[in-house]
Amino acid sequence: MLYEKVQAVLEKVRPMLQSDGGDVELVDVTKSGIVQVRLTGACKGCPMSQMTLKNGIERIVLKEVAEAKGVEAVD
Repeated sequence: MLYEKVQAVLEKVRPMLQSDGGDVELVDVTKSGIVQVRLTGACKGCPMSQMTLKNGIERIVLKEVAEAKGVEAVD
């Protein structure tokens, strides 16, 4: 299932985020393939979080999960 695939990919990027005091949690994967995540810890509210989301998390998710169309942060 798509949700489990995305969760497995997030487990790969989680140590990178945790090393900076942050984390990511999977909220949902929409029917249209948009992965919704919540950035927590130091990532929440960090000025670099959008860059982390797009250049880090989204890039890896899109590379490893063909069905994913994008990643967005939700509160």
